[in-house]
Amino acid sequence: QVQLVESGGGLVQPGGSLRLSCAASGFTFSSYTMRWYRQVLGKEREVVARITANSAITNYADSVKGRFTISRDNAKNTVYLQMNSLEPEDTAVYYCNVAVRYYDYWGQGTQVTVSS
Repeated sequence: QVQLVESGGGLVQPGGSLRLSCAASGFTFSSYTMRWYRQVLGKEREVVARITANSAITNYADSVKGRFTISRDNAKNTVYLQMNSLEPEDTAVYYCNVAVRYYDYWGQGTQVTVSS
């Protein structure tokens, strides 16, 4: 059974940093591309960052390039999202995602609030 559990969200001031973690289980983590999404209430969920199975390729939404870094530790079955220079516009619920056998799995999400 695929499970994704996010953690690390919270309240941070503009310009601050947070690191999100997503612990994965129930599938061969080292074989799959992982993604981070975010969603603001009333808006569509949007992809923030993506990392391939061996970390060779990472991609980012234009809105976070240069500020966010996705990484993974295949020994720990965990994917991370380091978020620096946070802006109020980054306020959202952040989800990690994996597509296994053409089915999308999601964690429960972690709230990130950027506010002074």
